[in-house]
Amino acid sequence: MDLFIEKIQQLKGLMLGVSFSALILAPLAIGISLYLLTHPKFLQLIENEGDFAILLTVLLTAVLVTSGIWLVAGIQQFRSLNSWNKRYCNYLKKRENLDKDIASKYQLDKEE
Repeated sequence: MDLFIEKIQQLKGLMLGVSFSALILAPLAIGISLYLLTHPKFLQLIENEGDFAILLTVLLTAVLVTSGIWLVAGIQQFRSLNSWNKRYCNYLKKRENLDKDIASKYQLDKEE
């Protein structure tokens, strides 16, 4: 069980990196997409370029939706990792206290 918990703890760093990338890159993608969609030149492009403008609008909308989902997933992952870290620290403290209690009860801490 300890090996499993240690492996999860090692993977936590990778998962935290993914969470931070979602928290940084998703808002950036949303901001750029919104800027492009609301830019006056984009409205001119839509009027002048029919099929291309529709495709571009669909792609920017897909970026907005995907980035929104990515942002929500990143926030949820970050909260989950934070909760996991608190529970893991509590587990380590309880295990250490239990080890001390057992060692003192059976006098295992004394060297012979």
